[in-house]
Amino acid sequence: MRIAHLSLTDLRSYPRLEVEFGTGPQILWGENAAGKTNLIEALVTLALGRSHRAGSDLELIAWGRPFTRILGTVRGDGGAGAEIELVVAREPFRGGRKRLRVNGVPRRASRLAETFRIVLFAPEHMLLVTGAPALRRAELDELGAQRSPGHARALATYGRALQQRNGLVRAIREGTAERTELAFWDRAIVEEGGAIVEARLALLTDLAGGLAAAYAEIAPGEGRLALRYETNAPPDAARGESPRDALRRRLAETAEKEIWNGATLVGPHRDDIVFELDGRSLPEFASRGQQRAAILALKLAELELLAAVNGSPPLLLLDDVFSELDPLRRAHLARRILALPQAFLTTTTLAELDRELIGHATRWRVTPGRVESDAGSPP
Repeated sequence: MRIAHLSLTDLRSYPRLEVEFGTGPQILWGENAAGKTNLIEALVTLALGRSHRAGSDLELIAWGRPFTRILGTVRGDGGAGAEIELVVAREPFRGGRKRLRVNGVPRRASRLAETFRIVLFAPEHMLLVTGAPALRRAELDELGAQRSPGHARALATYGRALQQRNGLVRAIREGTAERTELAFWDRAIVEEGGAIVEARLALLTDLAGGLAAAYAEIAPGEGRLALRYETNAPPDAARGESPRDALRRRLAETAEKEIWNGATLVGPHRDDIVFELDGRSLPEFASRGQQRAAILALKLAELELLAAVNGSPPLLLLDDVFSELDPLRRAHLARRILALPQAFLTTTTLAELDRELIGHATRWRVTPGRVESDAGSPP
């Protein structure tokens, strides 16, 4: 899976850009704030239907401009192509409007993975081991949504139900609503929340082998890396509970506390995923090197998992991460990149990249608003 053509109109620092990409590694290099991450963001937005770093779609639009347009041609291993177009426009009094099309046909964001899948490795992912649980939930859910549109739909439905239930819980606390009104939203939380937990558990099971193998290759002899799901609604094995049963029970047990706090206190929105090395919680003892090795192993396992969907590897996007890795792990990542149909990586200097990788890559010099071939200059 690769990007053959990218067209940008008024996307952040790019008034207009047309560029054709070939196969193999694509190195985007230039000074800080030149626009390298904006290009990675454009590719992420084409794959997910949203930016990974913008709080609002409107942030994608260049300052003072009425709209932005991202158009990309995606090709599979067999050469068949698909055109993905995303337009975000400002609208007076309404904020903004987003239009998403695949081959000219309107498409929901949850179905984009049928056409285009990615694995993103960015500096913020370096906090996956020790950062807030929300980072790890988002990582797992994004992977699940790319593997199954049903997971994306369950997340969206759960999010809406959670928002409504939280509002109702606050109204009950203030005496403007009755407790009996919770029953409808409790059912939605149980059904969609249970589906989310089941999907996450299945995803972790399918990731386990690839994760352990990747870590063993990156850090031989350091132990077995695994991910453990930590839930605030653990099923009672003695009762034969399912995740839905456990969630239903926990909602009943925490009802009074939830009304006191004015929020839903149990559910997949409060669960966590814990990195473990030989059964020990990695954040409690791991060095920075071990943490980075674990994150790199996770990204490589994600590549393997998504490639298994239809036999075509996803597009790997690496935004300024080589500087975070030691030489041994840089070399390992470079070997994996060279085995892919295409990958994009950004850097401020070619000196931090593997020499073999540079020799096989297409280099692009990025300056504000421009992307130009760097084939003629020495590496």
